[in-house]
Amino acid sequence: MAKSKYDIKSYRGFGAMTLLCLVVLYAPLIVVTIYSFNASKSITVWEGLSLRWYVDVFSGPESAKFKLAAWNSFVIAIVASTISTAIATLAATAIVRGGKFRLRTVSVGLISLPLMVPEIVTAVATLIFFNYIGIERGLLTILLAHIAFCIPFAYLPIAARMQGIEDSYEQAAMDLYATKRQVFTRILLPLMAPGIISGYLLSFIVSLDDFIITNFVKGAGIETLPTAIFGAVKQGIKPNIMAISTMLLAVSVVMVTISYFVSKTDNTK
Repeated sequence: MAKSKYDIKSYRGFGAMTLLCLVVLYAPLIVVTIYSFNASKSITVWEGLSLRWYVDVFSGPESAKFKLAAWNSFVIAIVASTISTAIATLAATAIVRGGKFRLRTVSVGLISLPLMVPEIVTAVATLIFFNYIGIERGLLTILLAHIAFCIPFAYLPIAARMQGIEDSYEQAAMDLYATKRQVFTRILLPLMAPGIISGYLLSFIVSLDDFIITNFVKGAGIETLPTAIFGAVKQGIKPNIMAISTMLLAVSVVMVTISYFVSKTDNTK
């Protein structure tokens, strides 16, 4: 007797619960986006559509502070995601293609551990570590912390991509007298490219949006865009903060979307 397919949508209340979750998750983002185009100085009174607060971000009295914070954020995100993706690629190659070895399971657990540990714990531990070894807090400490934190985010899509690649490609290349280095650079690496790009974009957006770890390990006078926004919000929410938040949200959405479609690319055919 054939079993009927399990359809969760048939349960009573599924649609209402789904709608409630979507509203809770995305309604605040939609409100911030809409009011970033508000002509009023008030964040609650609507006076019509305007781009004045986006202009204010780039030419207003606080523009220099936000430009420097944005520059710091993007530089740190680019460097951190590049290094973390390189490390994650090597780790995935060793774990997935390295065969059975001692502590293989432990290695996977250690790489994935930052995803399960509360970020506040990671931030405090990182701060204590930097103080213990005597590194002065600044851009370098933010960069090092972001590299460590982004490695598992880069590792997951790369490892998933590698697990989906049959080793017959590598065996065929070795049968044709290719060296291990040639097999990796000319066969495996191109096939892994969608996973590597996806991991890079994901780690980039994680670094760009990070606030908790950055706020703990940054030095005095050093700001990234999330910490600059937090500092401005403590003095009161202004419409230009909504404009900055909307632009940061747009960058995040674009990066996540690209990462999703790249990860779906199949170049093994």
